[in-house]
Amino acid sequence: MPTIDGHDDQIAAAIAEQQALRARVVLRDVFGDLRVVAGVDAGFEQDGSVIRAAVVALRFPELTPVDYALVRQPVTFPYVPGLLAFREAPAIIAALDQLRALPDLVICDGHGIAHPRRCGIACHIGVLLDIPTIGCAKQRLFGRFALPPPERGARSPIYDGHEQIGWVLRTRAGAQPVFVSPGHRVSLDRAPELVMACTTRFRLPETTRFAHRLASHGQLPLV
Repeated sequence: MPTIDGHDDQIAAAIAEQQALRARVVLRDVFGDLRVVAGVDAGFEQDGSVIRAAVVALRFPELTPVDYALVRQPVTFPYVPGLLAFREAPAIIAALDQLRALPDLVICDGHGIAHPRRCGIACHIGVLLDIPTIGCAKQRLFGRFALPPPERGARSPIYDGHEQIGWVLRTRAGAQPVFVSPGHRVSLDRAPELVMACTTRFRLPETTRFAHRLASHGQLPLV
């Protein structure tokens, strides 16, 4: 399983690429009607040496599965906080390529601009494929925030200094919040609204929930 030791050049190159991708991120709503939304997630097998990337596409706003793909690839990048995309994005992009058509929006299990270099996995995938993306993570990576009220739909901003970089969003009353930030071609204000539109009675949006079940448990959606 790759580790950080011995990967200094690889990590430096990844950071440089991240900085270049950041300059291409669009934080405006550049999309038409949303008919199909998708979630992506990744799991690991064989002691972490193989990544298992899943994408599930859902009809919107009904949130019923219409397509899915699962890809396995060798892990080629070490686990480095802030560089998740270089470990997971190649397999996720390969899975997206297997869909019958690219979705109108992708929600990633990870971060968008709520990232030290403003280029989390949602930005990375969004820019490379030029599709609208949002990061919806279960834990904070970067920034400061206050917890939102316990009601469903409540949210509070995530800041880096005086700059807002995302939202802490309560998708289910009384449950732990999720951390939402735009990835590409989605505005800061619209990102939490779209995540809520993809969320039913569970903490995670249906996009992410279906993708997680496929990536981590092999549960195929009924399409």
